[in-house]
Amino acid sequence: MPDQRTHRFRELFRHNKRTLLDYFKRRVGPENASDLLQETFVRAIRREDFDSVADPPAFLKQIAINLSRDFARRRESEAKYFIPGDAAEDVIEAAVAPDALYETEELAHRLLAAIEALPPKCRQAFVMRRFEDISHEDIAARLGISRNMVEKHLRLAMERCRAALD
Repeated sequence: MPDQRTHRFRELFRHNKRTLLDYFKRRVGPENASDLLQETFVRAIRREDFDSVADPPAFLKQIAINLSRDFARRRESEAKYFIPGDAAEDVIEAAVAPDALYETEELAHRLLAAIEALPPKCRQAFVMRRFEDISHEDIAARLGISRNMVEKHLRLAMERCRAALD
């Protein structure tokens, strides 16, 4: 008799909703109380052997206690791993205008072309200094040239890179 069971749950809800809602408001706050109240009754309804429960209000109260504990644990866990303001909806993504993106890519291509066009030792010295952060002395030793020549290569490389970007 589904109608009798439905009627029984309606009456159970009508008689217990205020007590449970007040409990949830105290435990989890008013903004989450109604959701947890609803979940309490959903779990009770889904329970096939609910008709055999000796004290339905006490059973509902135990479901409510368990839900509020789960809620508190979930909030505690979220607090450990999430920084307030980092929710996806809180993060404002700065949109890059397509023309700015194109311009940046164009500058990168021109810079790369300028580096590739450098004489071999000049290019090697530039890459070692700018991308590998190797000292002038170590570059000179690796390339078998003087420190003074390393500085000349680096000046030439910088001049050509600046010219490519202008």
